[in-house]
Amino acid sequence: AGRSPQVKAFVTQDIPLYHNLEMKHLPGADPELVLLSHRYEELERIPLSDMTREEINRLVQELGFYRKETPDAPVPEEFQFAPAKPLPTLPPPQAAATDSKTPPKHDKGEHPDL
Repeated sequence: AGRSPQVKAFVTQDIPLYHNLEMKHLPGADPELVLLSHRYEELERIPLSDMTREEINRLVQELGFYRKETPDAPVPEEFQFAPAKPLPTLPPPQAAATDSKTPPKHDKGEHPDL
């Protein structure tokens, strides 16, 4: 399979910077991004063959993957489970007043979005 040098550069140089992003090499398979749920159920497959390295980086960041400065850099607590979205079974957060720019305050130890 003719692997794009753009995809190869992303795999070798960029993947180590992303938290919760893993590479699994499947010989002969076209490169694709496989999104899994927190239960490791497949959610979506996105082919990468025709994308540039820049496009792939933009895609994974839009999907919510956290990019570190270096492969060994710590990941902030709020991104530990990124890009996992809050479970849909949780009630939606209370809508803040439209004129208020600050998010609603929560007591320490309360994590409604986890």
